[in-house]
Amino acid sequence: MNKGALALLVHGGTENWSPQRWKNRFDEVCGGRRVLQLPDAAFDPAEVHYAAVWKPHPGELAAFPNLRVIFNLGAGVDALMADKSLPDVPLVRVAVDDLTERMTEYVVLHVLMHHRQEPYLRESQRAKRWAPKSQWAAGAISVGVMGLGTLGAHAAKMLRHIGFRVAGWSRSPRQIDGIDCFAGAQQLQPFLRRTDILVCLLPLTPDTRHVLNRDLFAQLNRTSPMGAPVLINAGRGSLQNEADILQCLDDGTLGGASLDVYATEPLPSDSRFWTHPKVVLTPHNAADTDPDEISKYVAQQIERFEAGGALENVVDRKRGY
Repeated sequence: MNKGALALLVHGGTENWSPQRWKNRFDEVCGGRRVLQLPDAAFDPAEVHYAAVWKPHPGELAAFPNLRVIFNLGAGVDALMADKSLPDVPLVRVAVDDLTERMTEYVVLHVLMHHRQEPYLRESQRAKRWAPKSQWAAGAISVGVMGLGTLGAHAAKMLRHIGFRVAGWSRSPRQIDGIDCFAGAQQLQPFLRRTDILVCLLPLTPDTRHVLNRDLFAQLNRTSPMGAPVLINAGRGSLQNEADILQCLDDGTLGGASLDVYATEPLPSDSRFWTHPKVVLTPHNAADTDPDEISKYVAQQIERFEAGGALENVVDRKRGY
């Protein structure tokens, strides 16, 4: 029996998103299944049963009349959900240990960076100034993680292991050993009031767009050893009101920020984030998707699905994640 083809639609622009790199990996793991790197004129759209995608153009997926499953190669599905012509088939998001562990590395690195006063110490180094400040213990700092899905829960547990006081907030109730969990709109303020370092790993939905704004920052704790609170956003760029972040950094409402995502990417060269002294900037590489792990994940899901098994990590389109 002929296996349905897998269409590969990757629009990246960075080294990690080289379409040929992904094509080579899928060819290796798909067991004789035809893998089509689009655009490719030498195929019949009707033979495509599966699509593995990253930032496909609106309307591209609607061209496949027999599509059965869409696999999103990154963690965020907001760009896909914005496509009004998206076929009504299961949409599967990536959830592999490699991606989860990379995100936890990023979160732990940046929490520790602000906790251990690295921006000040690097400034002192550049000025050849020997002026260490008193350093508090991890237990003196409360980290709040917004978003307790696979990524947020793993990062929260690792931060707790290091010694931070950790709380988490999510839309629906969660229970995680050692983590104080808050849920829903009514518990957002008490969660924020106790938070010194805010880590945002929320998905982007209509409800979360620009949730990182002045009103939210003003509710964060201001009595920790750090003084002003710190923001770390490795979720989605449109979660943040960037004008509010800059103003809050300027007036002291925020003491610092680590940003991995932005409303416009690549970040424009005239953005103040590039040169702001209180900003640690990274180019959306907190948890780069690994073609080796993800291609195996997709191939295994397809084989299980064709054998009558259930797909894992299917997006709830009403919730948007």
